[in-house]
Amino acid sequence: MVLVFPELSLKEQISSGLYTPTRGVFVKNYIDQSHEFALCAVALAYPIMMALQAGRMRLAALLAAIAFSLLANMMFVVVSRTALVTMPIMLAVFALLHLKWRTNLIIFCAAAVVSVLAWTASPRLQWTTTTFLRDYQIYKELDQPTSIGSRIEFWQKSLRFIAEAPVIGHGTGSTRGLFELAATGPKVLAGGQVVSNPHNQTLHVAIQWGALGIAVLFALWWRHFLLFRGEGLVAWIGLLVVVQNIFTSLFNSHLFDFHQGWMYVLGVGVAGGMVLGRRHEGSGNHPSTTGA
Repeated sequence: MVLVFPELSLKEQISSGLYTPTRGVFVKNYIDQSHEFALCAVALAYPIMMALQAGRMRLAALLAAIAFSLLANMMFVVVSRTALVTMPIMLAVFALLHLKWRTNLIIFCAAAVVSVLAWTASPRLQWTTTTFLRDYQIYKELDQPTSIGSRIEFWQKSLRFIAEAPVIGHGTGSTRGLFELAATGPKVLAGGQVVSNPHNQTLHVAIQWGALGIAVLFALWWRHFLLFRGEGLVAWIGLLVVVQNIFTSLFNSHLFDFHQGWMYVLGVGVAGGMVLGRRHEGSGNHPSTTGA
């Protein structure tokens, strides 16, 4: 809707010195929107499968239409490269958990064909994928700060910081100061960039709290992963939130980012509470049976 009527967008951008609505982005920015759309589109795979198994074709068709509309927005309007990389991983998790291997093979072949057709038909998707190599070349040849080039620069420096204090890290809030000391050359070059976030969750934690921090981070992810074992839509949504956060955090510090951080808190919090509540009821430990 906001592609055709950009004035409906709640997000503005500066163009020629004026604030104008951002075409195709309703709120926040295209990165956060892409992550939400990817999460919702893949989450709908489970109720679509259940509706098909129950013979509820109309419901399955409606849910599939919603999922494909989200995917169409990502293919033809705007998409984040992180979402583009991590979405196949989320789909693979669904296939491994809920589909038979023969079905997976058929879907894989179909998905490959659809992906090629979508890439061919979508200039936006072509541009997004080709910028991977372009950004790397610009960084290597001209030392210019690009999305991929800057990440490589941040990660290399982060590993040096971690090696200096591998067990307990440099302390909370130390990241920016370390990058200031490690900056080389003018700020317009990749080597001169100063950031408070190395764009990788594990590195961001390790710089500040070392191996102890990494152990806590991985324990948190693992505990939440185990929480959502089992069947049901709620467990599937919770698992998907955890899986998405783990893999997008390879390229960003999403637990520490406002939007994605709250996506994780709300997703795991609400779904986790519902799962634990159902397990509690199933075990018979509720007031009606305990005499409380």
